[in-house]
Amino acid sequence: MKHQGIGTQCVQGGYTPGNGEPRQIPIVQSTTFKYATSEDMGKLFDLEASGYFYTRLQNPTNDAVAAKIAELEGGTAAMLTSSGQAANLFAIFNIAGNGDHIVASNSIYGGTYNLFAVTMKRMGIDFTFVDPDCSSEELDAAFQENTKAVFGETIANPALTVLDIEKFAQAAHAHGVPLIVDNTFATPILCRPFEWGADIITHSTTKYMDGHGVAVGGCIVDSGKFDWTKYPDKFPGLTTPDESYHGITYTERFGLEGAFITKATAQLMRDLGCIQSPQNAFYLNLGLESLHVRMPRHSQNALAVAQFLSKHPKIRSVQYSGLKGDTYYDLAQKYLPDGSCGVVSFEIQGGRSAAEKFMKHLKLAAIETHVADARTCCLHPASTTHRQMNDEELKAAGISADMVRFSCGLEDAQDLIDDIDQALNA
Repeated sequence: MKHQGIGTQCVQGGYTPGNGEPRQIPIVQSTTFKYATSEDMGKLFDLEASGYFYTRLQNPTNDAVAAKIAELEGGTAAMLTSSGQAANLFAIFNIAGNGDHIVASNSIYGGTYNLFAVTMKRMGIDFTFVDPDCSSEELDAAFQENTKAVFGETIANPALTVLDIEKFAQAAHAHGVPLIVDNTFATPILCRPFEWGADIITHSTTKYMDGHGVAVGGCIVDSGKFDWTKYPDKFPGLTTPDESYHGITYTERFGLEGAFITKATAQLMRDLGCIQSPQNAFYLNLGLESLHVRMPRHSQNALAVAQFLSKHPKIRSVQYSGLKGDTYYDLAQKYLPDGSCGVVSFEIQGGRSAAEKFMKHLKLAAIETHVADARTCCLHPASTTHRQMNDEELKAAGISADMVRFSCGLEDAQDLIDDIDQALNA
């Protein structure tokens, strides 16, 4: 059979039932699994056989859904995590540790920024944050001898900057390290970063992939293309024996296609937990089945809202890369030709107080910390998700005190526009 389209993958990828088996992915709601002999289970602990022995590490429901996401992104292996934060933590901690360094875009989700700049710094990992619009020379200057990876977001939350994936991938590869891209806002429906040179992809599946606000989760996908063995001194955890797992060398046993995810499962999931529950994985799969239908509608609604806002006298500026004249319009045409997601950021005349007053008058859009949902919701980042940043850090991340993040759901676009208009007039 010829290669299946992404819509077919959304609906049928990851799981093929046998004769008389459940049509829907079964929820394997069990913490543990029974074996006939200790020898059988021992093979699992030695990674000599595939199977399951404890859900903290792996679960059949999770693996089926992860396989679908790997298929959608064009990767070779994937794993589900308990949240997008856990996915980003694992993706970096899997190859970096005390004394190492990461280059990251400064235009990223506030929670991720705090994870990197505060929590992981306490773990001994230093981060250099760069402007995503920096020149190739400026980006190159950010690297150090102990740099282990580069990190960015396809579409930044909430600044909506678009990452020049090829530029960042070329810089990463020139220094012998992988590019990790958080593809949460774009999803593989709108952008597949592996096709532009990225090596690892992360997701907060809580957002568009779930799409209905019912299950927190995350995912890591490996392209299987980065050659860890070319840089054994940089990535000893993948290229030398793991004494905590019977001396296994991951790249030798599982190849480039499986080494990264197997190590993250065998070490990090084993020691830190952060597994997504099978029930949440089941909900996530239901969302994935309609992802290819929902993403175009989200993008269409957002473009209509952005066009309306761009002409409104009470709006100081609008950020939406699908809008002609936007700073990132050209990059969006390259990386996101089929839509720029459903999130619009805009600044209201009158500063912070005007933004807060506007939000109080919204009737259809709900004030939530959530984003990328079937129902429209909005947020004032400076006083919520990014409140841990000072004014200078907010400015560097492309966020102002009067910015509103407006996540367009699947409602009729005109109803969203009418709600915005009445709130602005109020």
